[in-house]
Amino acid sequence: MSGFSTARQKMVDGQVRTSDVTDRRILDAMLTVPREAFVPASRQALAYLDLDLDVSEGGTKRFLIKPQLTGKLLQAADIGDGDNVLVVGCATGYLAALSARLARQVTATECDSALAAKAKDAFAALGLANVTCKAASCAEGDVSAGPYDVIVLNGAAEVMPEALLGQLKEGGRLVGVSAESEPPRAMIVTHTHGEFGHRALFDAAAPVLPGLERTAAFVF
Repeated sequence: MSGFSTARQKMVDGQVRTSDVTDRRILDAMLTVPREAFVPASRQALAYLDLDLDVSEGGTKRFLIKPQLTGKLLQAADIGDGDNVLVVGCATGYLAALSARLARQVTATECDSALAAKAKDAFAALGLANVTCKAASCAEGDVSAGPYDVIVLNGAAEVMPEALLGQLKEGGRLVGVSAESEPPRAMIVTHTHGEFGHRALFDAAAPVLPGLERTAAFVF
């Protein structure tokens, strides 16, 4: 076993299973997809630590969210093998690659075009043919590949992402961290009969996605 595969096993056993992630498909995906492939070479030693990992190289800071939160959000999303999935703010694409192991088709968006290119390269290197990455604002999503059964945010939103909700199929769901109020919580928003139902799942913190920040109030 290489050092990375040992670290991957420890991540799943020590961070993910212990956080009540029991879905075998998610655990298998996390044991299979090499997280280090989505991390700059200078930081690969940090790839399996329990932290939000900065993968940006200059420009806006962009992160892979913690492994345990990644697993819990995917479990809440309940992605089926026939689902069309959107991953928002994918950074270098780790969460999108995991989703591609679970779904029929995955579209990922990333506001930093250099990171979107790295995500595409990583998907190609891993032979993941059912996932694409587009450079696009986190708030916009991608109407062209929608509507979606599942939308997953690779981070937190301080505002309700209305444009993304509009891209959910009837019966679809959006999962991510809501930082609209304190404490931040993982949320699921379901689209049923034209209505959106919001449910808090568990306390969770994650870096806020660019474009989904709270606008600073104007002060005289």
